[in-house]
Amino acid sequence: MAGAGKCLLVTGPPGVGKTTLIVKVFETLKSSNPNLKIQGFYTSEVRQGGERVGFQVVTLDGRTAPLASSTISSPESLRWPTVGKYKVDVASFESLAVPELQVKEDTDLFVIDEVGKMELFSSSFFPAVLRVLESNVPVLASVPIPKVGRDIPAVARLKNHPGATIFTLSQSNRDATKELIYSQLVDLLRKQ
Repeated sequence: MAGAGKCLLVTGPPGVGKTTLIVKVFETLKSSNPNLKIQGFYTSEVRQGGERVGFQVVTLDGRTAPLASSTISSPESLRWPTVGKYKVDVASFESLAVPELQVKEDTDLFVIDEVGKMELFSSSFFPAVLRVLESNVPVLASVPIPKVGRDIPAVARLKNHPGATIFTLSQSNRDATKELIYSQLVDLLRKQ
């Protein structure tokens, strides 16, 4: 199991900057230590004419694949699960993101943005996340904040993990939280 403080979870409302924070921390770690072996992915918005029309998954080496779209209307997309107005392309997500969570003995850090409703439509995603947690490799991940009521069960399980430290992001604490997470990861990576 991931040791105490080895699972850093960033949460907060949509649009507060969880992905931006994670990408900045990753880029800063990589530029200060180019030999670090960091695996994982983040999600980014897909926009057309200033309007968000979907999301894509982006690996840390820059490969991309569709995650969800509000504009796709192929015969196969009629069977895809939906979140709001978005149809989730589970097969595309699984083909790119899930292999990035394969535990290798030389991995220093995993980045997972995000463990959310769209990603959890994949039956192989959460088991891969759990294997990462069991590997004792540090994890930087984002999780959604519940709109109403309780967390998604998988998100609650991560938040309750003995190695989890939760950072709730707001517009007023973004910069300080980024620095705090970066320094905690530097300390964790130094101890490995």
